[in-house]
Amino acid sequence: MKIKPYLFIAPALLVFIIFNIYPLFSMINLSFYRWNLISPNVIFAGLGNYLSLFADPVFYKVLKNTGIYTVCTVGFSILFAMLLAVYLNNKSKVSIFLQSIIFLPYVVSLASVAFLWMWMMNSDLGLLNYIFSFVGIDKIDWLGNPHIAMFSLSLISIWKTVGYNTLIILAAMQVIPPYLYEAAALDNASVYKTFTKITFPMISPTLFFLVIVDIIASFKVFETIQIITRGGPQNATNTLVYYIYEQGFHFYKIGEASTIAVVLLVIIGLFTILYFKSLANKIHYC
Repeated sequence: MKIKPYLFIAPALLVFIIFNIYPLFSMINLSFYRWNLISPNVIFAGLGNYLSLFADPVFYKVLKNTGIYTVCTVGFSILFAMLLAVYLNNKSKVSIFLQSIIFLPYVVSLASVAFLWMWMMNSDLGLLNYIFSFVGIDKIDWLGNPHIAMFSLSLISIWKTVGYNTLIILAAMQVIPPYLYEAAALDNASVYKTFTKITFPMISPTLFFLVIVDIIASFKVFETIQIITRGGPQNATNTLVYYIYEQGFHFYKIGEASTIAVVLLVIIGLFTILYFKSLANKIHYC
């Protein structure tokens, strides 16, 4: 047996095992124990952490918040990105300039984005309410109202990610063979027919990739919540990852935090499998 190929991949494999596989199994193991991170006493709890979690109403609220955030962020980000990609699908200098502009938020750090939008959404001195005051709209408590705080965070995420999604979709559009559009023009196909019968099927693998990546990223949102709202008001913006952080590093419930992390892992895994099973056969690959 040739051993040289295995020697080449051994360093990368070792790093992967140490920093990915070992923490994963360690997390699963900790979910069956109660430990406060400080005391050397680790108490075996069996399924107790899981039973307590599924009986906790806060967990279901957090789960609902995560779902709302994911649907809003991914849905509108992909929709706006498709509209922008259609508009920018030309080689004019204006289009190239606009592509550079809309991509800028994606390369800015999340911390900077969070502080920028904290100022813009400030209920008293924020830019958004200042602009609304000119058209007679009352002040909106973007981050303090539990009914709209999560949608405000979704807006921030959409603003940051829509540029990246636009450029990826635009790149997919620009490699569609021109003869397909020429044939559609000869048949006097409408813009709607051209998009639904040619453009959309041809970019479907790209959309498939973007949706699954954006969904996983939305499930893992943490930085903006930690900086802007810290899960408030009234747990209105508390999501699964922030709930893990809260249980582990605010209340020192490492076992409970590990349990939530395992549940999050299972949710993402099941969703990914169902997503691939339901849509894989409907994707058009050239």
